[in-house]
Amino acid sequence: MRRSTATGIIILVTVAVSVVVTLGGYSSYEASMRAGFIPARLSGMGTDYLAVPMLLTPLSCTLLHAGLLHLGMNMLMLGFTGRETERAVGPWGIVILYVVGAYVAALAQWLPDPQSMTPMIGASGAASAVVGAYSLLFGRSRAQAIGPIPAQVVHVLWLAIAWTVINLLTAFAFLGAGVAVAAAAHIGGFIAGLALARPLLMWKWRRA
Repeated sequence: MRRSTATGIIILVTVAVSVVVTLGGYSSYEASMRAGFIPARLSGMGTDYLAVPMLLTPLSCTLLHAGLLHLGMNMLMLGFTGRETERAVGPWGIVILYVVGAYVAALAQWLPDPQSMTPMIGASGAASAVVGAYSLLFGRSRAQAIGPIPAQVVHVLWLAIAWTVINLLTAFAFLGAGVAVAAAAHIGGFIAGLALARPLLMWKWRRA
């Protein structure tokens, strides 16, 4: 791309921080305990090991990844959907999507188990908000109205249900391999993207 985009900057910063943390000799566990999002900390527990303010951990956790594969998959997903979504909602729109998505993803991860000390890291929750907006803005809708429920609402509900089922099945599959997947965060971020897509689109064109 000839000029920088908000999506590109987010990707570059995320990759740079992940590389610096790795080269700095920090293990993924140590980094996640210091700057990851831990639900119990939002409940006021276990803050002694924290390296960043607790209220910033939904953002700092997006900069940490459990290896190159984790980082690459998240950045690929963000890059593919973010580029097109940014054209629709603008650079500030993509930043709002990403930041709000990060916080909603963290809240969704906190709700099922507020006492959990398991750290959450990775950009997938925030990126899921961009995926949600992309799916709504560019996906072809074949939904039909169901009684008093308009077709547009049915389409949004269908996207939310499909994403939820996919992530729950993925989490269940990885659980058998001993890998924890933050399915709640992915679902929360995606729903945030669905909710913000059209308001951000209208906001951009009103400012144009």
